[in-house]
Amino acid sequence: MTRFNRKVCLSRAAAALGVAWWTCIAAAQAPPPKPQFHASHYDVDAVLIPESQMLVAQARAEFVADLATDDLRVELNPNLKINSLQIDGKPAQFQRETNQPLDVDVTLPSAVSPGDKVAVAFDYSGRLATDDGSPSPNIRLAYVGKDGAYLLSTARWFPLASYYGQRFTAVFRLTVPGDFAVVGTGSAAVPDPVPPPPGVKPIGSAQWLRYTFTCGQPGPVGTFVAGSLELSPENVGGLSISVYTQPGQKQSAAVYGQKLGQIVEFFSGNFGPIPARSFTIAQLPAAAPMDGFAAPGLLLVNQRQWSDQPNGLLLARLAAGEWWNNVVEPASAADVWLSDGLSRYSGALFVERDEGANGMRRAVDDFAVGAMMDEQAAPISQAWRLQPFTSAYYSIVESKGAMIWHMLRGSMGNGPFLSLLDEYFRKFSGRTATLDDFESLAQPAIAALPAPSGVEAEAPRLNALAFFSQWVNSTGVPQFNLDYTVYRTAKGFKVVGKIEQNLTTLNMPVEVRVETEGNPVTKMVQVVGNSTQFSIDTFGEPKPGGILLDPGNDVLKSTADLRVRAMIAQGEALAQRGQFFDAVQQYQRALDIQNQNALALFRMGEAMFYEKNYQAAANSFRDSLDGIVQPSFKWVEVWDHIYLGKIYDLIGQRERAMNEYQRALETKDNTDGALAEARQYMQKPYGGEPSARPGA
Repeated sequence: MTRFNRKVCLSRAAAALGVAWWTCIAAAQAPPPKPQFHASHYDVDAVLIPESQMLVAQARAEFVADLATDDLRVELNPNLKINSLQIDGKPAQFQRETNQPLDVDVTLPSAVSPGDKVAVAFDYSGRLATDDGSPSPNIRLAYVGKDGAYLLSTARWFPLASYYGQRFTAVFRLTVPGDFAVVGTGSAAVPDPVPPPPGVKPIGSAQWLRYTFTCGQPGPVGTFVAGSLELSPENVGGLSISVYTQPGQKQSAAVYGQKLGQIVEFFSGNFGPIPARSFTIAQLPAAAPMDGFAAPGLLLVNQRQWSDQPNGLLLARLAAGEWWNNVVEPASAADVWLSDGLSRYSGALFVERDEGANGMRRAVDDFAVGAMMDEQAAPISQAWRLQPFTSAYYSIVESKGAMIWHMLRGSMGNGPFLSLLDEYFRKFSGRTATLDDFESLAQPAIAALPAPSGVEAEAPRLNALAFFSQWVNSTGVPQFNLDYTVYRTAKGFKVVGKIEQNLTTLNMPVEVRVETEGNPVTKMVQVVGNSTQFSIDTFGEPKPGGILLDPGNDVLKSTADLRVRAMIAQGEALAQRGQFFDAVQQYQRALDIQNQNALALFRMGEAMFYEKNYQAAANSFRDSLDGIVQPSFKWVEVWDHIYLGKIYDLIGQRERAMNEYQRALETKDNTDGALAEARQYMQKPYGGEPSARPGA
């Protein structure tokens, strides 16, 4: 019999403190005010100068007042300096906000009324080379360099009234060296040869080219990449798909086009068709920290993620942005669960279609781990506190957000869930939507669901108010404990027990499964509050330890294994940013709970390897080989041997290195190209050159 864990009492106290803490925070920090203007049209001329990593631009914008005001506030990348500013052709005063360098306040010549238009011309320039001054801390959202360039709209590389809830038309002209191609949002014209920019010395005979992109359909446009990109046009199921790859990778274009065609067909059938019949897939320079980025009609996949066979989950997530971040757009930074959370879950829906239940299970496991990384950072409804691409945003908006969509689907049923998404898409196509808008659709849809048989006391299957209150408007994850007794009856056996958990406001169905000597018996139990009674009748005798709560792990909950994996994931995120010392601290926290966790030991060794602490790294890799390996992380074995081989090569013990590479080959595990790497270093000793981190 499983007994109640007194740690639940501590969790209840922590939850109460969390509510009080958020009450204080909410009173002290209000959400950002609604923008007083929205943009209707842009005309932007920009020159990208790779040698100096400079952007030099002029932007002419038409803003429409939504409120009566004599002040215009725009957002512009802090690395870009405004050289001059004119309103209706006359110089105007402006200043950067000291505490918010992203914001620029422009003084209008006179007050305006709602509906009035203001034409503003900006002349600005700056160096886009590092993540300093980025709108998202330590995340490089715009970059210009010799190896390529990218300008994401979220970087605010041209002045925006607000990043969220904006739909505008635009014409973008980007001038680049002749050996660069430019890809981006809008309809592209044939580039025009132009002289080098003033003050830029020509290099050889290379000419400069001006690319023009016309965005005639209002939307969140303004994202571009530039570099050595080659076009491969594809036509798939009536879709025109332009695939841009690095030289020598054109052979992968067709499979990317085919995969995107399958994704668009799947989403159109489940969510509703979109107007767009042409798409562009392009490689995002490796300098970008994100795996990908989506804009209207444009899917950018990082070079690091590009392979001969596309990552279906990533490509589908990016494509889903066409539905949830373009045709329907979140109204504000508080509403991004409707875009980024749903896009990530939509990617999992396609993987489920492509790979079956196992594909969805892997995705849901990743969602749960990601959600636990920074679960207390903010409620979903307060996502405006979080900056895109940061660890907290990934955890709350994308991972926990996707998990909430999964729980909503599981509680509603697949058919009603897809019907709800179809209604949401149809009602808000071409518009912005808020969390309240979605809840206003979801509540009657949930209320109309019949209570399935087997739910305790015939309770409703899902309480909409409780669901959104707990998962969208609050922090906290349930920690379940089962206490039960098995009785023999005249007809078999009866399991009588209670489910205890730490969240007072939780009210949702959770599956309980009883493994017996015969067929398993499952029952949906409506878990309400801290303690819920249940009873389950079975014919066969329950197996020892065979009473399982949420056996499919479809509910986000706190478990020891999940907490450990979340700690490891936090360490991995730190290591990816080069913060190896901090990463080691996270791995040690995980090992304090599970001291033989092979993945934690491997990651510990990897971090120490990059710190050049080779003795400690070797010890950790050996411990990893002797540790406990979960099936999904079996790949650590081959990479343990490869890293040990690298260490022996670096310290001049070639024979021992060869032995480790040979043992790597014997695993026959080619995760992340492990076997090719082992063969490479059998031919030539490892000399310290950088290489990709496995499993990153």
